[in-house]
Amino acid sequence: IVYSGSTQGWIPLVDDDVTNETPQSYSADFLVIAGGGSGGGWTGGGGGAGGYRTSTQTLTQLTTITVTVGDGGAARTDSNTPSFGNNGSDSSISGSGLTTITSTGGGGGGGYNPGDSGAGPGRNGGSGGGGGGDVSQAAGSGNTPSTSPSQGNNGSASNSTDFNMGGGGGAGAVGGSTTSSSAGAGGAGTASSITGSSVTRAGGGGGHSSHGGGAGAGGAGGGGAGSQGVGSGVNGTANTGGGGGGMRDTGSSGTGGKGVVIISVPTANYSSTTTGSPTVTTSGSNTILQFNGDGSYTA
Repeated sequence: IVYSGSTQGWIPLVDDDVTNETPQSYSADFLVIAGGGSGGGWTGGGGGAGGYRTSTQTLTQLTTITVTVGDGGAARTDSNTPSFGNNGSDSSISGSGLTTITSTGGGGGGGYNPGDSGAGPGRNGGSGGGGGGDVSQAAGSGNTPSTSPSQGNNGSASNSTDFNMGGGGGAGAVGGSTTSSSAGAGGAGTASSITGSSVTRAGGGGGHSSHGGGAGAGGAGGGGAGSQGVGSGVNGTANTGGGGGGMRDTGSSGTGGKGVVIISVPTANYSSTTTGSPTVTTSGSNTILQFNGDGSYTA
């Protein structure tokens, strides 16, 4: 038994009637965000945000939850062939008796290099990358593989007439459309109050603009902006799953932001048994564990 305070008093962890032991169970909330995709190299589209999934499940005492946090996609430079951005890595939770939740890494932004004919379209992923290249190219598809509810959105296509590249999709919105004067902005992320306050995460990366137009802004929730003219894209923000910004032919594209896994449990039931050094905070009657890297929690 543990003493939880004056309101609930002593609470049994195991109900032992001599012949049977009944493990206690309680409800927990999960937020699982994958790593974002990097922006494309050489007239690159923005990277898509990492897949964004939530879950509420029942935990049984002594069950160990294994947490995997996906890295963001690595940057591309003008010398890389192929020049499309790299996809982010998956994040997940799993454990005995639990429904495994896997969020898919964000799709890399499309790009271009001479002789690199397959580089232009955005990559598919949790959210899709924006189209890039020297001719108009399609965006990557989000929610790939399909989940319900959807884990992300499509990027937007590039506009080669004005050399403005597409924006990466975000958890909450598709990548912004290009215009004659600007590249596509990254799609907005999604807000969650699992930590006790509203925080937006998993925004898409902005596309590159080559010919005097405006660079695509990063999507709200950690998306990195694309470059304006020659230069590097902006990195997606770490532990938001934000997509990286696209670049031109000097510098590098923005890296995808690393993912994150957050678990909220009733403080009265919190065991304090963890690995991986999560950040532990409290809000109201709940204890919140934020995993910025791999680890585990034992209920």
